[in-house]
Amino acid sequence: MKMKDIRELGKDALLVKVRELSEEHFRMKFQHGIRPLENTAKLRQLRKEIARMQTALTEHTS
Repeated sequence: MKMKDIRELGKDALLVKVRELSEEHFRMKFQHGIRPLENTAKLRQLRKEIARMQTALTEHTS
C-alpha cells in the first residue's frame, strides 16, 4: 500500500493490519528457518509495510 492509502485508514483498521502483517512476517520467518523461501524479498516488503503503518499510527496519535 502507498502511504497516501495508509493515512486514509482509521486507527482501528491500522492496528488490525499491523497485527495481521506481523503474524504473516513471523510465519514466513519461521518457514525460512526450516527451508528456503521462494521469494525472500517478501520478508523485507512486509517489514517495510509494517513500518509504514506504524508511522501512520504515530501520526494519528499526535
